[in-house]
Amino acid sequence: MQKQRRSVLKRLLASAAGVVGISAAANAADNTDASNASAEKVAGNITYADDQQQVPLFSGHVKHNGLVYIAGKGAHVAPFDIKSHTEIVLKELEAELIKAGSSMDKVIKVNVYLNDIADYKGMNEVYKGRFGKNPPVRTTVAVAKGGVPGDSLVEMDCIAILGS
Repeated sequence: MQKQRRSVLKRLLASAAGVVGISAAANAADNTDASNASAEKVAGNITYADDQQQVPLFSGHVKHNGLVYIAGKGAHVAPFDIKSHTEIVLKELEAELIKAGSSMDKVIKVNVYLNDIADYKGMNEVYKGRFGKNPPVRTTVAVAKGGVPGDSLVEMDCIAILGS
């Protein structure tokens, strides 16, 4: 397990280094084979800004270097209570993870955005236990003025290891 986590951390750092233009240095430091170093970014579930022109706005998930990055998921429906919205969001995250070839127990990082920090306890009641025996690291913040986009009380995104 420790070897798998070390490998995941190397891939995560290599991915982050690639974003700032120094992936060659990260890949040189990593002793993996060349096929991993040249992994292609693969997007899935693309949302378009304008249906007529098909201008890409964002992807539901992106696969890169053995990881999958899941876009923020919100619950834009009634009833408007934190427990219902958290349940909807977690089901949407799980569905996107499965489409991408991963699962909830492979999630290593979650970001939670609350419309109101007073909903922290209610969100946790639904969230706990959803990611297996070894939960991922998590950041939870209350968003600034204007709230979570749409009518959602909570939004979540995550990073997971590929493979179900």
